[in-house]
Amino acid sequence: MACMHGESRVGAAMRIATWNVNSLKVRMPRVEEWLGYARPDILCLQETKLADAAFPALAFEALGYQTAHHGRGQWNGVAILSRVGIDEVVDGFCEGLEADTDTRLISATCGGVRVSSVYVPNGRAVGSDHYHYKLSWLERLRRHLDHTADPASPVAVCGDFNVAPEDRDVWDHRRFAGSTHVTQPERDAVEHLKAWGLVDALRLRHQEDRLFTYWDYRAGDFHTHRGMRIDLILVSKPLADKVEFVLIDRFARKGKLPSDHAPMLVDVAG
Repeated sequence: MACMHGESRVGAAMRIATWNVNSLKVRMPRVEEWLGYARPDILCLQETKLADAAFPALAFEALGYQTAHHGRGQWNGVAILSRVGIDEVVDGFCEGLEADTDTRLISATCGGVRVSSVYVPNGRAVGSDHYHYKLSWLERLRRHLDHTADPASPVAVCGDFNVAPEDRDVWDHRRFAGSTHVTQPERDAVEHLKAWGLVDALRLRHQEDRLFTYWDYRAGDFHTHRGMRIDLILVSKPLADKVEFVLIDRFARKGKLPSDHAPMLVDVAG
C-alpha cells in the first residue's frame, strides 16, 4: 500500500468514481483502458480479490495514480486510486468498533475529500447469519463515520452497497420479493447511513427509473437490461451542492471479460 501526502484540491473541480471490478487480476486491462478515457481524480474499487502484496500499485503509478489497498486475497478487497494525493489511510473500521474479519472498507483523504471505498456484504438469504452480518456491518459503517468524519466537510462514501435503495432501482421489484438487496431493514440501514449527512449523488441529477449498475452474467441480463442499482456514491453537503454530472458507464460493462458491474462517476464543480 502506498500512502502519500498530496496537495488539497478542495475548491477545484473533481471527478470521483466507483467500480466493483469482480477480480482486478482478470479485469486489469479493462480498468487501465477505462482510466485512460474516463480520467477520474479518485477511483474506489471493490472486490479486487487480491492480497496487498499482489496489488498492481506500480502499474497504477505509471498512469498517474497513488494507491491504497486493503485485501488478503481470493475474496473481497477494496482500494482507492487518486491523482490528487492520498493521506490518512485507514483499513477497516476505526478503533472502538468490532473489527471486521473481511477486507471491505478502506478510507483516505484525497484532495481534501474524506473518501471511503466500501464493499457491503451480500447477505445471501433473508434471516440468515449472513443477512444479520450485513445489517450489523452497515450499522458499524454509520458509527465509523460518527467517529472519523464530519458531515460539514467534504465526504464521499463510494462502493457496492448490495442494496437497491428503492423499488425503481431493480428491473422488476416483484421478482425480488423475499430476497436480499430490497428488504426494508436493508434499505433502512442505508437511510440511517445517509441520515449522518450524506446524499445519493445520482438522484441529484437523475430521477429516471431503470438506471442500473449491476447485471448478472447469466441469462443475458445485461442485453435485456434486467439489472439493479446497488453501487452508490454518497456525498456530504459540501460536495452535493456542487454535483454537476453523474454517469453510469454502461460501455464499460460491454465487450470482452467485463465485470458484472459498471463504473459510475460524479463530477463536482470547483
